[in-house]
Amino acid sequence: MSPLFLLLPILVPLLGGLILIRVSKADRRIRNCCAMAVVCLTSLLVWIVLLRTGQESIQLYSFTRGFSIDLMADGPARMFALMISVMWPFVMLFAFDYMSGHEDTGQFFAFYVMTYGITLGVAFSANLTTLYVFYEMLSLVTIPLVSFYSDHESMYAARKYAAYTIGGASLGFISVVMTGIHNGGGNFLYGGNLTGSFDFNLMQIVFLFGFFGFGVKAAVFPLHDWLPTASAAPTPVTALLHAVAVVNSGVFAVIRLAWYIYGPQFLRGSRCLEIAQAFAIFTLVYAAVLAVKQRHFKRRLACSTISNLSYMLFGILLMTPAGLEAGLLHMLFHSVIKMTLFLCAGAFMHATGKSYVFEVNGIGRKMPLTFALYTLSALSLVGVPGLCGFVSKLHLVMAGLEEASPMSVAGSAGLMIAAFLCAVYTLTISIRAFFPMEDKGLFDDKTVHEAHVFMLIPICFFSVVNVVLGLCPGLVTGLIGGIAQGLM
Repeated sequence: MSPLFLLLPILVPLLGGLILIRVSKADRRIRNCCAMAVVCLTSLLVWIVLLRTGQESIQLYSFTRGFSIDLMADGPARMFALMISVMWPFVMLFAFDYMSGHEDTGQFFAFYVMTYGITLGVAFSANLTTLYVFYEMLSLVTIPLVSFYSDHESMYAARKYAAYTIGGASLGFISVVMTGIHNGGGNFLYGGNLTGSFDFNLMQIVFLFGFFGFGVKAAVFPLHDWLPTASAAPTPVTALLHAVAVVNSGVFAVIRLAWYIYGPQFLRGSRCLEIAQAFAIFTLVYAAVLAVKQRHFKRRLACSTISNLSYMLFGILLMTPAGLEAGLLHMLFHSVIKMTLFLCAGAFMHATGKSYVFEVNGIGRKMPLTFALYTLSALSLVGVPGLCGFVSKLHLVMAGLEEASPMSVAGSAGLMIAAFLCAVYTLTISIRAFFPMEDKGLFDDKTVHEAHVFMLIPICFFSVVNVVLGLCPGLVTGLIGGIAQGLM
């Protein structure tokens, strides 16, 4: 199959989204069927492309010497694309029921579908220029989703999101230009691709520009504050985009920058790497503390996402194959876990109209399956053996201790502190739900019942995946280990 087929999974949802805008006033059922058809067709195309296409790159357009739009499907691209292609249809199903009570959802689903194609563009980018283009398109297409409710809170969240991402774009652009000059515009290459003569100290500064520029979407301190605020968006947005697609695009960009542009030979022992590691370690502990203090249900989970994104960055920035493997594993497993947690929170909010942690008091009696599966995912996020979160967190700690540098040991200690805090901010919700405090406003609304089947299907699916990958991690560790070793 021609490498040109890599373009199809990107174009189909983009064109499908434009069509959905034109039919946004059509009957809801017809519109929903069209949106699901586009998403399922896109996922099918991703799977066909990944099975039938090699790792050679294609050039779509050249701006000037050294800067072009190229696509390829190497190991990291395949993992990221496969991950989102499985998740998107299930969350789309959840979104249909969640958004059913809102008017004018046609444009919401149009942008939601287009975001799928742009995220695949990030995944299949063959060089930093291409990744930057799709990365900034991702910011633009998700702003209407954040501001969907059009109230003061949503509009403020959208403005804040835009300000942070545009600021990050300026830092990232410096990195794109400078690394483009010194790698001849070459495609990503495992182990680094910097060539020619360059000032070592200057390129260290450029690395930090790229790390923080792309790290905006990965919510690195002090550029993290947009993420809890963006929880004002509908739950399908916070679950799939702000817990998986958008934020993982930030982590993915850092992987490309650190491992496929600079490489371990340049970064290991450098001052810029130590600075980046220090910010990642601080973020993962600091955000866990913020989550403990947060009383809003989705914002608490958003703070948890900030912490776990820096888990991934810590592993990646160890600049060892073991660290990269651990970071990629947590990227996959955290997505499965956090997707379930957000969907459970969304089901609760949809059924009750409540948003705060203290308001779940006794809700486990009304929504037992939803909160049982929430508890399962919470235990996984804490790192209980037998669930997938344990596997990735164990790999991260072991990779840090194996490196045995002061920064890596400090990071491993930070991971364990954050895991303890994770138990506090996730499991206290389960305790409130199933073991309510009678004097704290017991939830007794008789109209509230278990989530609708369209909401429960994705929640159950991701819960099963959580357990299967926890019990049989070998299903993915071999593949991800190959990527981390540069074999794919």
